[in-house]
Amino acid sequence: MSRDNNFELIFTERADEDLDKLEQDKGLAKRLKAVNKALGYLETDPKHQSLNTHEYTSLSRQYGTKIYEAYAENKTSAAYRIFWHYGPDKKVITIIAITPHP
Repeated sequence: MSRDNNFELIFTERADEDLDKLEQDKGLAKRLKAVNKALGYLETDPKHQSLNTHEYTSLSRQYGTKIYEAYAENKTSAAYRIFWHYGPDKKVITIIAITPHP
């Protein structure tokens, strides 16, 4: 469970698969490090400046809840993004996908 004021991060099956792919591909080690750093920020402060967190409205409409995009990387070709929402419980964030920006 979450410690202090931290959020607990839970992962959908898709997000778990995305993270597994990053962990298994040694050529993506730098990207994995950036994703892990961003996940740490999400855990402690989802509005951390470096995440550039903002609502991703097309997914919000699709899921019927506010979906947010957080930057794991910036100013990088195919920079990784983390898509997430609050819940299902208080102080819980559900990671729905970790993917390169098209």
